[in-house]
Amino acid sequence: MPNQRSLIAVGVALVIYLIVLPALLADKPYFLGVLTTASVLSVIAAGVWLTFFIGRINIGQGAFALVGGYAAAILMTKLGFSFWIAMPLAGLTAALVSIVIGIPILRLRGVYFAMISLSLTETARLSAQSFRSVTEGAKGIVNIPLPGAVEIFGFTLIPDFSTVDKHLAFYFLAAILLIATFAAMYRLVNSRIGWLFKSLQQNEELASSVGVDIARLRVIAYAISSFLGGIGGAFFVAAQQSVYPASFQIQDSIYFMLYTFLGGLGYVFGPIVGTFVLFLSFEFLHGLNEYQPLIYSIIMIALMLWLPNGLLSIRLPGWGLGTKANPERARGA
Repeated sequence: MPNQRSLIAVGVALVIYLIVLPALLADKPYFLGVLTTASVLSVIAAGVWLTFFIGRINIGQGAFALVGGYAAAILMTKLGFSFWIAMPLAGLTAALVSIVIGIPILRLRGVYFAMISLSLTETARLSAQSFRSVTEGAKGIVNIPLPGAVEIFGFTLIPDFSTVDKHLAFYFLAAILLIATFAAMYRLVNSRIGWLFKSLQQNEELASSVGVDIARLRVIAYAISSFLGGIGGAFFVAAQQSVYPASFQIQDSIYFMLYTFLGGLGYVFGPIVGTFVLFLSFEFLHGLNEYQPLIYSIIMIALMLWLPNGLLSIRLPGWGLGTKANPERARGA
């Protein structure tokens, strides 16, 4: 379990993220936007991490972000759904698509699954471009409305984003999604089902021999992963008020994978650390942007050689963060 120092560190981080930073950056929309983007990219990358957790190399998360983005855009512009209904439905749409795709492809392992998943993002892009009657083709779907108000018994629970500072509103929405996602992920991997997921990574044949339904577990994990991708895609569509076939591309899927590697595949909070470190570095060092693919490649090689367990494997004495995915805890869950 997390020790006292870990809990204090998490508490301080939440105070800084939810109170200090919004207060300091309230009149700086660019910096708010950067942090908002990093938060939602972390949510999408969390889905990639979960797929790695069951022993599959996922390079196709961009496909499900695009599916979620288009699902939300169509629900909001063509069917008149509120964003607050469209976003979870977009996640569910991405999850359902992943179930249909995942049943056959999740039987593959290693580089075979990786190559198939890599092709999914391009397939999604081409599909969005081809079905013009639904997706508007290359023109994309534009003029998507901002999230509206949510009222309960006459009390405004969430204000209409068009009536407030939308940069600050999206920042807090992204922060809530980030916190909820990783709280759920931490609980998931430290539960009984998390232990079963981990058994798939270690030895599927052994898990199957003791009665574990490995096919069903693989699909469940992949569906959760894709749900997070769909939620992230819906968020970006609402924030940018548009979606195009090229909104998520193959390089985005590769970046999502790299974020999880950089943070640490063995740690639940690895995607947060990897995403914030890498994304913020490039955002604030604009001169490096043209060399981004080269630097990403160098980082990947360096990680494999010198830091295979990611940044979170660099631990200070006495500061065990309690974030390592440890299925042994789940035996009594």
